[in-house]
Amino acid sequence: VQVKIADDGEILVKGPNVMMGYYKKPDLTAEVIDAEGWFHTGDIGLFEEGKYLKITDRKKEIFKTSGGKYIAPQLIENKLKESMFIEQVMVVGENQKFASALIVPAFAFIKDWCEKKGYQCGTNEETISNPEVKKRINLEVDKVNANLAQFETIKRFELMPRDWTIERGEMTPKLSLKRKVIFESNKDLIDKIYNSAQMML
Repeated sequence: VQVKIADDGEILVKGPNVMMGYYKKPDLTAEVIDAEGWFHTGDIGLFEEGKYLKITDRKKEIFKTSGGKYIAPQLIENKLKESMFIEQVMVVGENQKFASALIVPAFAFIKDWCEKKGYQCGTNEETISNPEVKKRINLEVDKVNANLAQFETIKRFELMPRDWTIERGEMTPKLSLKRKVIFESNKDLIDKIYNSAQMML
């Protein structure tokens, strides 16, 4: 089987083990198999060490910036969630000049950290308003940014006052983000990120 990565990061495969198409459905077949016979998997990936194929995202999750660069948000989100200070995160930036993030802090961990440091972190709202908390999470973002391409880096972020949940319709039963729901319910906050950036230019 042959495998290659398309310009937008999608994994393409070709070979005798790949289906020839959908039975009596040429339109559907044309959507997934191109003129050169490559099957478009819908997965985003990369080759590590030149030989190991790693799937990093689903194509439907990726977005394009106004500069024409494709960003796979899940890869960045997973890196950010490795931090003890970050519970949940959603990367945004479709049709914008840069990527930003909505971050749900790991409140239990951070409040314990605040107590040890002598910082005021009572309610969740007080916690996300604390400049020391913002500064500490910014350090975590900077660590991840250091290993990303320039166009992928998180330039701005906003802290959220509560977790996203299945009950509120923000997460799937598999605990994946319902991006459209979260985006729509936080549209004003996202607009604020990009409008304030525009004012600074």
